[in-house]
Amino acid sequence: LANERLAARVGTRCSNSRLRALGVAALRELYEEAGIAVGTRLGEQPEGALPFRPDLSNLRFLARAITPTGMVRRFDTRFFTLFTDEADVDPAGATASHELEDLRWVDIFDHKGIEMPDITVLILEELQKSLQEDKSLPFGRAAPLYHTQRGRFLRDLL
Repeated sequence: LANERLAARVGTRCSNSRLRALGVAALRELYEEAGIAVGTRLGEQPEGALPFRPDLSNLRFLARAITPTGMVRRFDTRFFTLFTDEADVDPAGATASHELEDLRWVDIFDHKGIEMPDITVLILEELQKSLQEDKSLPFGRAAPLYHTQRGRFLRDLL
């Protein structure tokens, strides 16, 4: 079920293993950067292993962004979202890490004055629009792809 939900709009032809890898990578990053585990806690694990079994069933594909060529750092990033109550996650449990020093929750409808990369602002605006259209954020809805082509910044729908 989780792969079917992710497959609906990931934006590329993906095998089930690739879809799972994208979702697991997103949840691993959330855990590594904010200490939030989405899934079933596990007992003692080898060093480097996740201390939980990732639960992808509530991940919603939100958007994809590809950094323009010529940039020093290039990314092909997929953004996911989920509801904390569906995922049984307590956002108050978030902790700063070596990657995030000023970790805080912000209202996505009131994030003005907070310095963020332009693409982060665009993705938050996509989430705002999506929530205003349908508060349930249905699985499989159209998601934007931000990219450049011949020097033009584009927003296409997947």
